[in-house]
Amino acid sequence: MKKEVITARDPKSPISELFRTLRTNIQFMNTKSKLKSLLITSTSPSEGKSWVSSNLATTFAQAGKRVILVDSDMRKGRLFNIFNTTPSPGLSNYLSGINSDGEYCGDVDITNYIRKTELTNLYLIPAGSIPPNPSELLVSEKMNELMEKLESMCDIVIYDGTPTSLVTDALIISRNVDTTIIVCAYNQTKIEDLETIKRDILNVGGKIAGVVINKMPTTRKEYYSSYYYGQSTTNSKRSSSKNIDLKSRVRPNGQSNRISKEELK
Repeated sequence: MKKEVITARDPKSPISELFRTLRTNIQFMNTKSKLKSLLITSTSPSEGKSWVSSNLATTFAQAGKRVILVDSDMRKGRLFNIFNTTPSPGLSNYLSGINSDGEYCGDVDITNYIRKTELTNLYLIPAGSIPPNPSELLVSEKMNELMEKLESMCDIVIYDGTPTSLVTDALIISRNVDTTIIVCAYNQTKIEDLETIKRDILNVGGKIAGVVINKMPTTRKEYYSSYYYGQSTTNSKRSSSKNIDLKSRVRPNGQSNRISKEELK
């Protein structure tokens, strides 16, 4: 597991506390109906979407929730690298019925595609082989059935989507999840792009929980001043480049790490 999963590597750090706050805020926003699925998207690449997805999923798992993290970016997914699992077979292989060798495998149990991670309660479905038609796979009935099936197998499903300004993949998923979080980057994301993604999600019937502002600049002194429970091992350089502001307006490999059916019962 990569060091960027700070909530697992350094659970007492201020960043980890912010992710726990984010988790709590999301849960309180869905008090009327139980939160079962969540999409994380962004306006453009390099805004920290997968970083946020990984750490948020970790905090849910640390809270005792069984979490399935789905890499739904079948064009350029990287969650397999963050959690040190095999990249395929994954979501694209399950939806297309084509295995990693390009051979038709037909209907296969979804548990064959779910990977264990180093963290208790956290499981991963990697993006899989790069298909020629990611959007068509996501809009298929098989994807809808998969989403329902995953929700029945765990407490919460978190989808790491594509940047919305480039492709429509995330918009397709936003229609069928309980809510969506948009990740943007300080001094990088354009407000007009943020407004566009908000409008597009709402137009397709999706719901938005809020916006996470990433990469906020901060000094080491400011970073630790509001915390009383001890110093973090996170260095200041990494902290300033991977920070979250929650004050937004609206907001191991191969067969050995495959999960068994019994573990999800």
